[in-house]
Amino acid sequence: MTVAQTVELGLDENQRDAQWRLALRRAASFLLILLLLCGVWEGYKALGQATRGKVPFTSLKLPIRPDDKSMPHLWTIGGSLLQPARRGGEDILLVILLKAALFTWREAVMGFVGGSVIGFLLGAIFGRFLLFERSLMPYIVASQTVPLLAIAPMIVIWGGRLNWPAWWSVSIISAYLTFFPVTINTLRGLRSPNLTAVELMRSYAASEMQILLKLRLPAALPYIFTALKVSATASVIGAIVGELPSGIQDGLGRVLLTFSYYYISGPEKLYASIVGAAALGILFAVIVALAERWIVPEGRRLSE
Repeated sequence: MTVAQTVELGLDENQRDAQWRLALRRAASFLLILLLLCGVWEGYKALGQATRGKVPFTSLKLPIRPDDKSMPHLWTIGGSLLQPARRGGEDILLVILLKAALFTWREAVMGFVGGSVIGFLLGAIFGRFLLFERSLMPYIVASQTVPLLAIAPMIVIWGGRLNWPAWWSVSIISAYLTFFPVTINTLRGLRSPNLTAVELMRSYAASEMQILLKLRLPAALPYIFTALKVSATASVIGAIVGELPSGIQDGLGRVLLTFSYYYISGPEKLYASIVGAAALGILFAVIVALAERWIVPEGRRLSE
């Protein structure tokens, strides 16, 4: 083995060690924040019960009381996952949540992919044609000011008239939340290369398509993946909200709505469902982050 190979091998090992240390630090930070939130929850509850709701609830007039209806213990929420969701039922709550999460995730993935493609195409068109950006961008920005709860029933009604499956409407709602950040970040990323580099490629008679594929797109990838991580969680939110007016019985939206009806008799089930919905969004964002680590070279990721 030559000296150069030995040095290169040592650099690779150091790089891998640095990546492992970074991953461990991130995992430790996540666990630390999670434990801190759990401590705040239980500490809030313990303080209120010790003072019978007088400190600090009476003085601050906080809406959440430290009783078992408003704030079940964390171990009660966790234990409900292993209990039947309904009296006399066979399926435990964890199984029901996993099935519902898988169904909602399918809707979210379809909307995420469709919204990402639309957002990328819009960003590419705006980056190439300034006239389209100036004429259409105000409408795209304005579209995000319309409340989702107002748009979702309209899309569901239109889908019913067109006789397409109800989950298509839910995926469209997810795509609606996905395309905007992808459009903005794609446009920003495509314009990020130095003008000198662009002029250099044009001096070599490179076409606009070649400049896009070989210069602008590689430079835009970190920006695009940043938007995709935001859109991944937004697509899950859109799917859950879209399931409510669509009447779909198999997703997380229906599970959350059902347990909200029976909140008085089993508040821990609603909290467990909320945690499950949050976990689905986090998992989706983690999958996108892993894809970023595989596609975007190290050192060019905006998150590092």
